[in-house]
Amino acid sequence: MGKIAHDQHLPAIAGNADIELAATVSRSGESVNGLPFFRNVEELAASDVTVDAVALCTPPQVRHAIAMFCIEQGWHVFMEKPPGATLAEVAALDEAAKAKGVSLFASWHSRYADGVEPARAWLADRTVTAATITWREDVRVWHPGQDWIWEPGGFGVFDPGINALSIATRILPKPFFVETAELDVPSNRAAPIAARVAFRDTAGTAIDIDLDFRQEGPQHWDIEVRTDAGTLLLSKGGSVLTIDGKEALSHDGDLHGEYPGLYARFAEIVRAGESDVDVSPLRLVADAFLRGRHVTVEPFVE
Repeated sequence: MGKIAHDQHLPAIAGNADIELAATVSRSGESVNGLPFFRNVEELAASDVTVDAVALCTPPQVRHAIAMFCIEQGWHVFMEKPPGATLAEVAALDEAAKAKGVSLFASWHSRYADGVEPARAWLADRTVTAATITWREDVRVWHPGQDWIWEPGGFGVFDPGINALSIATRILPKPFFVETAELDVPSNRAAPIAARVAFRDTAGTAIDIDLDFRQEGPQHWDIEVRTDAGTLLLSKGGSVLTIDGKEALSHDGDLHGEYPGLYARFAEIVRAGESDVDVSPLRLVADAFLRGRHVTVEPFVE
């Protein structure tokens, strides 16, 4: 029950008629709206509270064991992004969910930004000639005091960067892969504070990403795609769509529609008896770490 749970998950659950909040679990904190509150999922399972599904909003490093326990209880599992600290543990959860007959949802909230599906449709019948992704934000503003993000498995600047990749893997017509990567790692941290990655798609088109956690002033969450029939720009994390300099769609609300969209999708896959576990954004991040040259930079002190 951290910041994202309070800011996004609780309002989205409250606005979805298919889902009722039954209880909350956290190592610290207190009850929400007087509902049952537990320190861990084991306490929840041992209680008399009836649970059909859980939403896990923990850091990725500790999520696998919690998710596996929940699957064993026969609960459907919604996982915040990124779905795990490694690809192998997500694959293990996927197999366990299939064996138990429950739904597993690896959520990517940025894919539900207002401009993403219109951008995907516009690009579908065009030839991409180049793409540039700029994702620069101030870690002190968006992740204050979150030391886990700097630990192994915490992703560093790839925690927001994977949001950009979740959009890019959705809207770009062809798969793409890492060619080179350069990761700036503070001398007192284990995860990168900035990164530059060069991708190439299966048609040979260059796709570049620039990530930086040190951005002050205006924040940048932009994806520009140049094609044989014009230029598309997704800005503000996917909420504003511009084509050839003309605004085609805009919404200024913070994460407008993203988490309601996620919970609608979760209810949909539970009803259908399916899972939705796309690891393509996580795979690209893992490959960036595999291919990346680490550059030691000045210490980061919050």
